[in-house]
Amino acid sequence: MIFNTPLFFWFFCIFILFYGFVFLKQTPKLYCLLISSLVFYGAWNYSFIPLLVGSGIADYFIAQAMANSLDKKNKKRWLMLSVTINLGILAVFKYADFAIESVAALLSSIGYNASLETLSWVLPVGISFYTFQSLSYTIDVYRGDLKPRKGLVEFIAALSFFPQLVAGPILRAKHILPQMHKISLPKWGEAKHGFLLITVGLIKKTGADILAIPADKAFAAQESLSTLEMWTGVLAFAGQIYGDFSGYTDMAIGLAILLGFNVPLNFRVPYFALSPVDFWRRWHISLSSWLKDYLYISLGGNRYNQRTRNIFITMLLGGLWHGAAWTFVAWGAFHGAIITLTHYLASQPLFTRFNHSNRLTTRLVKWAVTFYLILLGWVFFRAPDMHSAVTIIGNLHTIGSATELGAHAWLIFALTAVWVLLVHVMDHYVIKSANKLENKNGLFWFVIIVGQALCLLIGEPSNEFIYFQF
Repeated sequence: MIFNTPLFFWFFCIFILFYGFVFLKQTPKLYCLLISSLVFYGAWNYSFIPLLVGSGIADYFIAQAMANSLDKKNKKRWLMLSVTINLGILAVFKYADFAIESVAALLSSIGYNASLETLSWVLPVGISFYTFQSLSYTIDVYRGDLKPRKGLVEFIAALSFFPQLVAGPILRAKHILPQMHKISLPKWGEAKHGFLLITVGLIKKTGADILAIPADKAFAAQESLSTLEMWTGVLAFAGQIYGDFSGYTDMAIGLAILLGFNVPLNFRVPYFALSPVDFWRRWHISLSSWLKDYLYISLGGNRYNQRTRNIFITMLLGGLWHGAAWTFVAWGAFHGAIITLTHYLASQPLFTRFNHSNRLTTRLVKWAVTFYLILLGWVFFRAPDMHSAVTIIGNLHTIGSATELGAHAWLIFALTAVWVLLVHVMDHYVIKSANKLENKNGLFWFVIIVGQALCLLIGEPSNEFIYFQF
């Protein structure tokens, strides 16, 4: 089920009727949430429900075993079992075919034509999100940052929590489990904020689907478009993926609020970032913080002068997390390189004054360079293969045009840029000043009704969210 469809609307109406008005006590409400979440997940492919529930049950009892063990080596063995189960599931369903195809390509490059059959398994939706979420629980228990929770139903309900199940944000156990233990419905002011976020998410998704048109055109016709049209396509994809993913996140957080849950912010106007490091503090915050806390720090972090190595490993694996393709590995490597370069330049005396300057012109230069690098990175993310990515990047920096430019080309570029800017301005307002709008009842409901009506008229409910494939 997709949030912006009539099917989900009716599903949520029926669910909220029972959740909010029939099952008033904690235990029935918890079972209602769990069953509804499994129904929601099963709407894509019910055969993968046992995989979701099974991995959760395994980690629940592994955490209990770690807590009951007094031997540190034994605790580590239990942790390794959890890591093996979770990453093993990802390896089999998400990366096995990629590994087989890569080996076949390598053998072919050295003159040995090997015919290796792939598994061709269907990728369970949301698998990258819920495996990371479940794995963070056992790691936290192992580190002593969290005591194992008593209550298998609570844990599975938290793991399968339908607002964020298939595309995040990635919730930490220490954040969501206490809320599962004592569910309380939101106050009216909180519910209004939930409605606002859902509306903002729908607006973003609608805009993202429109931006998909010039983006798809640019990445499909790499050599027959002008330089301006290629830049329009790349900028459109930047707007598309932000609107699509952050739009889903907004709706997920808004729905969670309506159920009485607090889900942390996952985006903080990322295209306003002033450095690649700053970008990753603003983009997909739940993933970047997960990678920092559970991978980067585990590798040693900044200790032993290994920061560069650890950044590269973290970003490479972060890229691979997004998809089983060399383009995603290249995207991760690219971000690893520009983050490392940022840290290096910040430590050089020549750039120290520039780095700490807060002048408007300096900030504009930082923003322009950062946004340019982010756009180049999106080329690797979106391109179908490495050859196409290199070709597109070359075309972006080609002087001249393969086709005659008309006024419409400049208009599409301008409209794309304006939309990306407006979405970020809207986000900034919601983050900083949403309460001002929510306190004006008449204006608030006008915005909600008109915003959702426009999305219903213009939007394409059949368009899935980009991050469902990850």
